[in-house]
Amino acid sequence: MTYLQASLAVKTSRPFNVRRSRWSRVPLVLTCGFVFLCAAGCGRRDSSTATRSAEAGARTVDWPAYGGGPDGVRYSALTQINRETVKDLQVAWTFDSGDAFPGSELQCNPLVIDGVVYATTPKVNVIALDGATGALRWRFDPHEGRKVLGKLRNRGLNTWSDGAERRLFVAVRQYLYALDARTGKPIPTFGQGGRIDLRDGLQRGEDAADPARPKDGVSLSTPGVVYKDLLIIGSLVPETLPAAPGDIRAFDVRTGALRWSFHTIPHPGEAGYETWPKDAWTYAGAANNWSGMTLDERRGLVFVPTGSASYDFYGANRAGDNLFANSVIALKADTGARVWHFQTVRHDIWDRDLPAPPALVTVMRDGRRIDGVAQVTKSGYIFLFDRETGAPLFPIEERAAPASDLEGEVTAATQPFPVKPEPFARQLLTNEMLTTRTPEAHAAARARFAKVRSAGPFVPPSRQGTIVFPGFDGGAEWGGPAFDRETGLFYVNANEMAWILRMIRPPARPPLSAVSGKRLYAAECAICHKADLTGSPPQVPSLVGIGERYEEWEIGVLLRQSSSGRMPSFARLGPAAIGAIVRYVTTGRDTPAAGAAAKGQAVAKITSLPMDMRWVSDGYNRFLDADGYPAIQPPWGTLNAIDLNTGTIAWKIPLGEYPALVAQGLTNTGSENYGGPVVTAGGLLFIGATSFDRKFRAFDKKDGRLLWETTLPAAGNATPATYAVNGRQFVVIAAGGGKSPDPPGGSFVAFALPASAQPPRP
Repeated sequence: MTYLQASLAVKTSRPFNVRRSRWSRVPLVLTCGFVFLCAAGCGRRDSSTATRSAEAGARTVDWPAYGGGPDGVRYSALTQINRETVKDLQVAWTFDSGDAFPGSELQCNPLVIDGVVYATTPKVNVIALDGATGALRWRFDPHEGRKVLGKLRNRGLNTWSDGAERRLFVAVRQYLYALDARTGKPIPTFGQGGRIDLRDGLQRGEDAADPARPKDGVSLSTPGVVYKDLLIIGSLVPETLPAAPGDIRAFDVRTGALRWSFHTIPHPGEAGYETWPKDAWTYAGAANNWSGMTLDERRGLVFVPTGSASYDFYGANRAGDNLFANSVIALKADTGARVWHFQTVRHDIWDRDLPAPPALVTVMRDGRRIDGVAQVTKSGYIFLFDRETGAPLFPIEERAAPASDLEGEVTAATQPFPVKPEPFARQLLTNEMLTTRTPEAHAAARARFAKVRSAGPFVPPSRQGTIVFPGFDGGAEWGGPAFDRETGLFYVNANEMAWILRMIRPPARPPLSAVSGKRLYAAECAICHKADLTGSPPQVPSLVGIGERYEEWEIGVLLRQSSSGRMPSFARLGPAAIGAIVRYVTTGRDTPAAGAAAKGQAVAKITSLPMDMRWVSDGYNRFLDADGYPAIQPPWGTLNAIDLNTGTIAWKIPLGEYPALVAQGLTNTGSENYGGPVVTAGGLLFIGATSFDRKFRAFDKKDGRLLWETTLPAAGNATPATYAVNGRQFVVIAAGGGKSPDPPGGSFVAFALPASAQPPRP
């Protein structure tokens, strides 16, 4: 039985189907070969592979790096699948990892090298597949068959080769592995037994002198870049405190030894130190690169976007602009020395992380071609800089920003706004923009909207609630943009969702004589998972019924290790306190934390640190109506084409739909979308991303016309890849879902033209 047959047999109500658009009913024109421009679409590979791929009629064309190449433009020079032939795309192969589990996601942008697809699964197993058939060549399970605890998130791999061997690098929780690409086995000479611990080397102040001090959680969700024999990476760290610093680090690809480190929270004597309290480097966290980076190999420059400092929404203990948080940083790839930087948000208290790697683009200015760096933002703006100097290629204005009325908070007086390109997402939510889906929904939205603040960007968090629009997930999100070298068009998909940021007083830390599971949960966990344990899925999972999914000892492991990256470690509380929290979340019983002496010392120490927050958010809250739909008028998600030469939007269309609303006649609404586009020399833009309709689409890159679409077995919340094997072009995407109530998946689906439609081999 084929995968397609099995899917239909099991889920007859959710068919895997391909529908041709009315725009695509044009005669089939077969291409007679490929135009393979390795420098344009394939990045740098071994010289022998690059030479073969650059020849007309080459048999194999790769997708050798996250985003297609080190420049992050997600462009391919392949033309076999084009405007005329795309209507005939069909499923070429599928691979079901079997790894999906409740709450899992699959966001991997695969690598394709010499006809082999390298990817990760929902449980971050690494797999190697035959690019022509999807057959499994090998599988690496870092868990060695053990149960996976909690959600894992991985968006791709790094690779390195010296011509004699090839290595793959993957992060799984706190560990970074080096694998032999031929076998999938760890390379024993890398680190200890084939891996290094990403938490090592990030201790500061008194923590650095105390090897027994529990380590803060550190992981990596998005791959970095490889330059010569260096693997340069960022990190995924907690968004509350305590949190590790977001150092940018370069490791030796052969040994795993640390070669250089750049402090995004500057130490004494380093540039930017004056933008923080003098001791902040010992306790402040994050300012990390979780979204990936890009590399200019010729210039030897790596471009690193960073996120906000922890805690995300209140910064009284980090007064100042907080360099190098929320910045684009150009570093020398061989040493980590800073060349230039630009801070897009000062003293961020809105979680305005830079969500995706910048794209290395070329634009026209006064008849000259200029190499630039284009950085998308959650706010819906694009910052465009000269690649070598950091000079803005469009003017950037300083505009006054409002002050906060929360005790202790001091906001920046001004914030930067690029004059061009024009924003690709709406910036101000007003009464006139509230939902009119039903009269009841409209009335409820107006009543709720009247109680919160909405006055555009950079309105500070407040006790009554502040509209953040676009929301915490953008605007632009981690899928990132694509750039077409032929036209200068820059493509980015966006969410247009409003969220409400409301601040509350955190519960007081319990006195040592009254420590119990419930009170510890309120002080340590409710900041993210809420007092009623419901969380804010999918960003923060619900803990309701967690005792039915995990054993108590498994939850204890998660609390001690905090190896998922986003959650801080609670090992500092000691085993007795952790046990009390576990009993409370699994059974509801509020029991005292035994062993008060050991645990009490830990709590007393934490209480004295400058990380305690007087205000915290009440959770990640979308502005939704009673039926769970956005409480604003569509579009709720868009696909945008921006001309970087002029700074104007060339076209904009809604992206995504809600099937239940389509059934009611409400179409073209757009929806939340996660994952990015790929643009090709064949005139196409491929994108999945949409969370609810599970569609994979091909648009005409010139004008946004829909040319082809298919329904995936689960939402394609990932960036696709395109490649060629034996003269046949494929497009592959991960179908993992996880962003909607639908069951998640764990499949990779590849599409190609029918074998009868292939041009003859040279």
